Amino acid sequence: MKVIHAIKDLQAELSALKAQGKKVGLVPTMGALHAGHASLVKRSVKENEVTVVSVFVNPTQFNDKEDLLKYPRTLDADCQLLEACGATLVFAPSVEEIYPEPDTRQFSYAPLDTVMEGAFRPGHFNGVCQIVSKLFDAVMPHRAYFGEKDFQQLAIIREMVQQMNFDLEIVGCPIVREEDGLALSSRNARLSEAERENALKISQTLFKSRTFAAEHSVDETQKFVEDAIAAAPGLRLEYFEIVDGNTLQKIKDWDDTSYAVGCITVFCGEVRLIDNIKYKE
Repeated sequence: MKVIHAIKDLQAELSALKAQGKKVGLVPTMGALHAGHASLVKRSVKENEVTVVSVFVNPTQFNDKEDLLKYPRTLDADCQLLEACGATLVFAPSVEEIYPEPDTRQFSYAPLDTVMEGAFRPGHFNGVCQIVSKLFDAVMPHRAYFGEKDFQQLAIIREMVQQMNFDLEIVGCPIVREEDGLALSSRNARLSEAERENALKISQTLFKSRTFAAEHSVDETQKFVEDAIAAAPGLRLEYFEIVDGNTLQKIKDWDDTSYAVGCITVFCGEVRLIDNIKYKE
């Protein structure tokens, strides 16, 4: 496995590999890798001859500068995990390499990017689209792999690929959870032991709500989740929305869609955690 820091070096490696007819998979990450990322990398290794993993904490998608500073950076440990997963190349650029000058491009995919995360983190998805489009341009992969935990991000990237005519397949991969149900996240590393225990209530509530939803309305299910999180120690709900999984717009009735997803964001202490659950698919 090679670790590369410059776009020109990455492209030189890739053009030689592509000249041999090899298919390239890309897994974009912000590092602090865990088993969820590993599952994406292993899937890419299985489906492509070459797997590129980017490790880059992208400043343009953080609307909270404090959050950017606190985001864990663990490149050495990340590279050990990636080598064990069979990655071919790790692309770990500096901020200056990716943004030699400010990226002033504006991406707008309303209404996908104006709800939920888009409403609470202005500019976040614009930053995501800036970095992901740059990575697609640099790597020109045949496939790119994203986790379904970032459900809204996945929908927006699919839309960006369609609108910008990128010639690649977007592969969404299921949420990976700890044995006790907590969705894996790089941010989990910032939880204290007590907070980690409190955070379990998020996934537990979502799982219970799926059973509850089978015999209750959308509004009742919404209230069930909101009340359970409000009653849980150490948690503060930012939003919970039950949406059409394709349009990301709220539904009023289970019959409104064949693909219903509940998306949640909760503060556990100072740490912001996201999760989702599928009610219908």
